[in-house]
Amino acid sequence: MLAPLFNFLRMFRSISAADEALIGTELRPRAAAPGEYLHQEGRVCRELFFVVEGVLRIVKQNEQGVEVTHFFLKENQFCTILHSFTQETPSTEGIQAACPAQVIGLPKQGLERLYAQLPYLRELLNGIIQQALLDKIQTRNAYLGADAKTRYQLFLIRQPEVALRVPLRDVASYLGVTQQSLSRIRRTAN
Repeated sequence: MLAPLFNFLRMFRSISAADEALIGTELRPRAAAPGEYLHQEGRVCRELFFVVEGVLRIVKQNEQGVEVTHFFLKENQFCTILHSFTQETPSTEGIQAACPAQVIGLPKQGLERLYAQLPYLRELLNGIIQQALLDKIQTRNAYLGADAKTRYQLFLIRQPEVALRVPLRDVASYLGVTQQSLSRIRRTAN
């Protein structure tokens, strides 16, 4: 199950077999059922996840206590609550499996040990994470100012693989509409 992570990292830099073996000692593969939390809001996020299969969602409770989806992450993407992970502060968001998922976890302590032994790894991961943050901002900005129907159409174009695998309520939450409104939009779009 570790091969997808190493294949992904090799797209950016060659990694020796010895380094792969060392990195592998710190990795924690796991399965997550739909709705399972990999990280709970309000706790310090101490793990960086790599999505091997499935979709994760970043969630936060609003003032009414309703969970709101902030973002979806799919295969070949890293996922953590970055501020909480780097600053070791309680997070204001959680990480939940939006559908059956396979992930590889990398605990922060293990990551720090790897950084000490493989200095290039910090630069490699930071570059990947920074690019992912830019992509995330670009994706969210694409929806700004658009009406609900346009946001849904953009979602289908930009994230079709996510649309096919996550519950409608999560898509509605992400797009900032009610599930009923999204159902109406989907009916009129066909």
